[in-house]
Amino acid sequence: MKLTWLSGAALLLKLENITVLVNPVYKISGVTPDVVVVTNAGARYSDTEVLKEYLERGITVLSGERVYSALGERPSSVLLAPHSVWSERGVTFYSVKAESSDRTAIGVIIDDGERTYYVAGGTLYNFDVIDDCLDLAPDGVDVAVVPISGSGCTMNARDAADFAYEIGAKCAVPVDYDATGSTADAFDFDDGVILSPGVESEL
Repeated sequence: MKLTWLSGAALLLKLENITVLVNPVYKISGVTPDVVVVTNAGARYSDTEVLKEYLERGITVLSGERVYSALGERPSSVLLAPHSVWSERGVTFYSVKAESSDRTAIGVIIDDGERTYYVAGGTLYNFDVIDDCLDLAPDGVDVAVVPISGSGCTMNARDAADFAYEIGAKCAVPVDYDATGSTADAFDFDDGVILSPGVESEL
């Protein structure tokens, strides 16, 4: 899997058969995703006009209820409440709970049949969220992408590392801290991978 941290909570995942764009706050030049995932409502996670452009091109947009409602009824817009499942191009998206000021926020576990990737979006450390992740991936996820900004109902670096251990992550990637001016130095996880914004990395 190739992962690019774009900025904030925005990510680009390239799996063998699918390209997934997460939390786009602007259009990514030269990239046509197969699926767009929006974990939280609000300007830090998405732009309604950008999402509508993707929908007009027939690209699947998976989102929680607040974002889904803002987009209106559109053929390729899919509502993912916690515990919903969506499959596309041989890849399965499992929606899990998130603890956020957006009560319809979600996290997503992506299963390509060989590995599992958990994208937490914006969430606090929460035992219900941990239970959801372990229900779907009892042996742990292969890669966990976790926020560490410590602001706006988002985990700080210490909690995010503990959270990644609790869900049995084999590898953990911290994101969503650049806007606060903080760094990933406090993210103490044995198999942590620190990415530079805009640089594609193979995990």
